[in-house]
Amino acid sequence: MDLLKIPRMTKTEYDALIERQYISRIAFTGNEHPYIAPFMYVFDKKYLYFLSTKYGRKMEYFAANPQVSVEIEEYQPDLSSFTFVSMQGKIEEVEDPAVKKDVREQFVAMMERQRLSPRVLSALGYSPDDPPEIIITGERSAVWKLVSVKDIVALKNG
Repeated sequence: MDLLKIPRMTKTEYDALIERQYISRIAFTGNEHPYIAPFMYVFDKKYLYFLSTKYGRKMEYFAANPQVSVEIEEYQPDLSSFTFVSMQGKIEEVEDPAVKKDVREQFVAMMERQRLSPRVLSALGYSPDDPPEIIITGERSAVWKLVSVKDIVALKNG
């Protein structure tokens, strides 16, 4: 019996997956074990950007080693259809105020487009009672960018 290999996606297909979704998982090099955390993201057709609260293990691991693996997936509840893309690269903090403002505006637009609950603001360091626009002017979260992607694995089940 031949082993069935899951087909690879084309760049166009995995870019479309990245554009449709807004939740990723980032794996950091931990102390003894890898550390994986969920992150919302926005995609400008070239880079993935993330907002990160400025506390927690991820900050420690990011400071020690910014090399990460980022995974984005999409699937049907019964798994009759599934796709995923995994990218190995490096996270860097965005320092340019204009770029940070633009990314934060993209996050607010994405949250509105996806009709996300105000409770998601707590994952970004804000109160669910705050208006989403507080992300634009607030500095409670860092803006990260995925760069130096060395490997991309993107698979689909047909």
